[in-house]
Amino acid sequence: MALDEIYTTLIMEESRSTHNKGDLDDPTYKELGHNPSCGDEITLQIKMNGDVLEDLSYTGVGCAISQASTSIMIDTIRGKSRQEAIDMADLFINMIKGVAVEEEELEPLEDAVAFQGIAQLPARVKCAVLPWYTLKGILEK
Repeated sequence: MALDEIYTTLIMEESRSTHNKGDLDDPTYKELGHNPSCGDEITLQIKMNGDVLEDLSYTGVGCAISQASTSIMIDTIRGKSRQEAIDMADLFINMIKGVAVEEEELEPLEDAVAFQGIAQLPARVKCAVLPWYTLKGILEK
């Protein structure tokens, strides 16, 4: 199986998964992220423990890319510090927007590198970055 097929399978499986969907009890932050061009919508919830993103979840609707990107983002940043999460969001956004990033720099993104090919699909870029921009909006306030 080719790497791009593995990534496509991962995105499709993650988009159908419900393990990060739902409401948190007493989230520290709750923010709506919306992509008006296609209708993707997520509500990202974060529970902080000091400076650490202790738990995250989301609710929402949208295409497979937006839903999978949100779930994989949550798995990737859970347990990270505020600054680590912001740095990872910047890295992901740069990767998706086709900004030159060295392959070894992408390692912290873990499974989120599956979205690297989205850079060649301009109409889908907003779908993939929606949760990451929503996260940045919360953490940079």
